Amino acid sequence: MNKDVKTTVIHAREYYGDNCLIDSVQEQQSERRPKGVVEIYEEQPDGKLKLVKKSNLVIYLGREMLAQRLVNTENASATPTKDEFVSWFGLGDGGVRPADPFVPVPPTLNDGDLYPYGMASNVMISATDSSAADYHIVSPGFPVEGYYKHPFDSIEFERDILNDSKWLTIKITTTIGVDDANGSQLSEAGLFSAESRDGGYTGQFSLFARVTFPSMVKTIDRRLVFIWFLYV
Repeated sequence: MNKDVKTTVIHAREYYGDNCLIDSVQEQQSERRPKGVVEIYEEQPDGKLKLVKKSNLVIYLGREMLAQRLVNTENASATPTKDEFVSWFGLGDGGVRPADPFVPVPPTLNDGDLYPYGMASNVMISATDSSAADYHIVSPGFPVEGYYKHPFDSIEFERDILNDSKWLTIKITTTIGVDDANGSQLSEAGLFSAESRDGGYTGQFSLFARVTFPSMVKTIDRRLVFIWFLYV
């Protein structure tokens, strides 16, 4: 690998557990909701990671998908289908407002996709990678022809031993390499559910989780590693 390539590592942590899933009925209004934190690290020349930014994170549509998967029953009013599962990664440039490119706008529970602000759009990740998915020609929200969803590098299951195994952690790693998404202004990312992980898949994609961060330009000398932690 080119020694001049800079690596940025983005940690996104999503919390469910006691904050969201319980087995009792509460009559009073509940404050339970998915929560999360995003941490962005830039790799220094000596290999050490330096924290450069931190912002908040919220999840939405994933709960519809999780509920249907849990009981294997279709909810006609839900956007995802019961056969979808978390399977793809996407990028966008709508995580900030144009006037404040370094101030991320936190996601909301009602976000249904990436790029919710103004003329922002999804980001084309690769024009030729057959392992990618969601191929689009130029159309509203998709400014360049190519693939807009990237496969995961790995999925790992870990017990949160440091917290008395209170959480089961799903660790999803995705690398946006030196050949991916170059020339793009990035400020948001998302996990998406779909009914297939096959390369070239063009079926429905449903937003599962969304993160926003200060705008950064993706260039050929920059590699991005997104590490998304789901605590359940």
